[in-house]
Amino acid sequence: MRSTRGKLIALLCLLPFALFFAAFQLAPLVWIALHSVQAAGAWGLGNFREIFASPFYRQAIGNSLDISLWSSLIGLLIAVLGCHSLRQVNSRLRDFVMAFANMTSNFAGVPLAFAFIIILGFNGAITLLLKQTGLISDFNLYSKTGLIILYTYFQIPLGVMLLFPAFDAVREDWRESAALLGASNWQFWRLIGVPVLTPALLGTFVILLANALGAYATVYSLTTGNFNVLPIRIAGLVAGDIFLDPDMASALAMLLVFLMSLITFVHQWLLRRSYHAQKR
Repeated sequence: MRSTRGKLIALLCLLPFALFFAAFQLAPLVWIALHSVQAAGAWGLGNFREIFASPFYRQAIGNSLDISLWSSLIGLLIAVLGCHSLRQVNSRLRDFVMAFANMTSNFAGVPLAFAFIIILGFNGAITLLLKQTGLISDFNLYSKTGLIILYTYFQIPLGVMLLFPAFDAVREDWRESAALLGASNWQFWRLIGVPVLTPALLGTFVILLANALGAYATVYSLTTGNFNVLPIRIAGLVAGDIFLDPDMASALAMLLVFLMSLITFVHQWLLRRSYHAQKR
């Protein structure tokens, strides 16, 4: 009876979360899925056919994937190097850097866009300095390259916070044992460190990719909606001033859901392969 009562109490405690999840996660997703297959009041796949037939929408998909992939990879690489370096410094500096990463991970939207305009805009402080020193001849913050730099900025602190605890799995005595057996530092990381960190690296990469694919406020504030990425197109179809088409916006949103589902599936498949390889 105690076990039954405990399970009942646990279910009652879970009920508010279940209601919240159903109301704000499942219900909007079902609504979007239903409206994505409606076009002009009729059921069908017309919205998706129009998306893949339109160079404009294909460009939005390509730009979103390009920016998200590059910013996630660069952000992950810098986060890995940063976490490895933080393990070598004193605890006071490490705590300061982690607190700073926690703060900067929430620095996004209009303030971040304004900061980058001041620093790296056409007349930004760093842009003018690099031009005067001859290191660059031209730089456009509002181009794809500029957006990759901007996205990478808010990917790095998130990657550091996600990866830093994972480095606890790489024990120092393993490194010492490998060194005693004649292994170099490169061999240790290639054969021991990276395989141990692989699940965390893959999981962090998926989260960074999702973070970049869904980013809207910063890129909109920077480009005022003039750069063609999926979140901008979805927002324009839902809350634009000229042309509104919630059904087409739903279809584009479902494409984002499909892309993230595919990435998550590949992530899980790679994790299973990594797990079985480690067991062998």
